[in-house]
Amino acid sequence: MSPSRAHRGRLAAAITAALTLTAGLLTASVAEAAPITPPAQPVQAVPAAAPAAGPVIDENFADPDVMKVGRTYYAYATNSDGRHIKWATSTDLTQWTVQAGDALPTLGAWADPDWTFPAGGAGDHGVWAPEVFATGPKSFVMWYVAHDRASGKQCIGAATATAPGGPFVPRDTALVCTPETGGAIDASSYLENGRRYILWKNDGNCCAQDTWIHLQQVSSDGLRRVGAETQLIKQNKPFEGILVEAPTLWKHGTTYVLFYSANFFGNGSYLSSYATSTSLRGPYTKSEVPLMTTDAFAGAVRGPGGQDIVVGPDGQDRIIFHGWDPSFTYRAVYERRLDWRGSRPIVQGAKIRYEAEDADFTRANARYAVGGASNGVVVGGIDFADSRVTFRVFVPRAGTYRLFTRFANGSDAGAASHTLVVNGAADGTVDYPRTGWDNWQVVERDVTLKAGTNTISYGKGLNYAELDAIDVA
Repeated sequence: MSPSRAHRGRLAAAITAALTLTAGLLTASVAEAAPITPPAQPVQAVPAAAPAAGPVIDENFADPDVMKVGRTYYAYATNSDGRHIKWATSTDLTQWTVQAGDALPTLGAWADPDWTFPAGGAGDHGVWAPEVFATGPKSFVMWYVAHDRASGKQCIGAATATAPGGPFVPRDTALVCTPETGGAIDASSYLENGRRYILWKNDGNCCAQDTWIHLQQVSSDGLRRVGAETQLIKQNKPFEGILVEAPTLWKHGTTYVLFYSANFFGNGSYLSSYATSTSLRGPYTKSEVPLMTTDAFAGAVRGPGGQDIVVGPDGQDRIIFHGWDPSFTYRAVYERRLDWRGSRPIVQGAKIRYEAEDADFTRANARYAVGGASNGVVVGGIDFADSRVTFRVFVPRAGTYRLFTRFANGSDAGAASHTLVVNGAADGTVDYPRTGWDNWQVVERDVTLKAGTNTISYGKGLNYAELDAIDVA
């Protein structure tokens, strides 16, 4: 099964996390300008970066965990609609059938089935973030979160079944229960060299404590923890708010990639990010900016998180995650292709940001301490016939991509523009309405890019405008 998982920021302390999403986009370095050549002949564009249309499960199905058995994918979700664990099936990860039954009809004796979590909405009894994996052809284990009767905290239990859809029969005692650090939630599984490991989050945000992602080996049947426990990462980035959670460990080549979610689950500030290591137990180095945010999807997916990774039927990696519906009533499931640049994951349809001050620019200048700019620095003075600001942009596949240009235009004469040159070929203009200086706005257009590294160059056009950053999705 894919190492997986998902979850959310919990309890009253998390609600106070108040939350402004910062730096919601990946950044990248850029380089030299390419010479301008005459316009290229029209190319039949392939929409390589266009995301799938909408959610693949358009109902409440939070914290999706996905397992493949034979040719069928099984997805499991946090409690809702009167079921402890919802589940669904698919053969292609895009067309899903949500099953009517409850994969976990009863909870372990240690768990309180009547406890409620008001922040999760009506019917949330604290049964969260299932993780399911096979230990044999007719042997399946589920890890799940529920409310511990004895401690009053969330803990992780285990259940077993002979079929992927259950019914799973719970164990009488919890598998991970650490009330002294706020409890334990968001279990996920990782298998390497015949050894299985459990990852989880201590739910410290419930109690003004740190939240750590932990890793520990488990027995071959997945029902006992064995060996040393290792703390991998905790919250320490501004965009994470007061928590990290929902670990998913994936190995790409020789690199361990630890996906995780952060910030408050209940609004658009929730996000997914990642950290990398050359060793299973770390140390892990976090990305400086998130992988998926509301802004990275231009608002089309709200609060993307609770991610899982799985190999699709075409052999390509996919990322499965939840996001809120437009009214913030339920969390639907989304599926996107997951590409890679070395050990850096790239999510289909999610913007990657390139700061103007990191570009190669000639006959133009950087301006610092600029209010409202995405990194506090912009490039201006693009005022001459030979002025150029050239970005070096990587995309995993050839096709048509959306180019977002963040600009300010204070020209007295009104509208402004920059000429655009893509991979050395003139490609029209980027046009800007008058906004006033330091009033940063975004215009969009399509560009056709080749697989690999591309150059996108801005030059002097009509009147005057400054560049803050570009995004490519």
